[in-house]
Amino acid sequence: MTSKSGQSAELPPPTGRQRLIAGLWPPRVTRAQLIVALLLFVLGLGLAIQVRSNSDDSALRGARQEDLVRILDELDDRTQRLEDEKQRLDDQKTELENSSDQAEEARKQTLEKERQLGVLAGTVAAQGPGINLTITDPHSTVEAGMLLDTIQELRAAGAEAIQINDVRVVANTYFLDEDGGIEVDGRKVSAPYRFKVIGKPQDLEPALNIPGGIVQTLEKEQATATVTRSEKIVVDALRPAKQPDYAQSSP
Repeated sequence: MTSKSGQSAELPPPTGRQRLIAGLWPPRVTRAQLIVALLLFVLGLGLAIQVRSNSDDSALRGARQEDLVRILDELDDRTQRLEDEKQRLDDQKTELENSSDQAEEARKQTLEKERQLGVLAGTVAAQGPGINLTITDPHSTVEAGMLLDTIQELRAAGAEAIQINDVRVVANTYFLDEDGGIEVDGRKVSAPYRFKVIGKPQDLEPALNIPGGIVQTLEKEQATATVTRSEKIVVDALRPAKQPDYAQSSP
């Protein structure tokens, strides 16, 4: 530095305070110092957590007997409530499963009952063991009353489904004499009269062949009755389902 007189002037040497400030600022942090600081932070955090845990344990150890009993009672009550809730949910699950099974079983029973009623009403086809009965009438001596007696004998022997030629026989079936044949439920059928009967063959055939039964009666009229057993009789003549005019299902 040059003064006005042309002579150079030197700056005074820094004081100790100035040298201290210059050494501290700006700070110079090395990698080793950062690692040491991080380790110290982690160590301090662990000590703090340990102290807090010890404080909680100390709180329980220092609690009165009445407080400890109350805490245990609360835990027991909470455990019991959870057990009750679990049992309630298990009961609901079991109830739902049972309800589903009962509903499915009721549905199956309803369908089976509907099928049975359909067979009796003649609205559905049926098959099963039974007999074939063929009545030939070369001299036209067979009357409506004889066919009705045949139906009655078969029903008494346990017949479950009966068909004469193409007519399904049901509970209200009627027979009328007609020129050249017999009228069954308003439809004329002619000889030979072919019966398809579902039932137990061991009961149906003897019922027709008993002394004084329908077979002997037909033979007296010079007609012939032939009975054959079968493991599969198909009754497929159907009647239309009739809706009742007045009757309704009751709740």
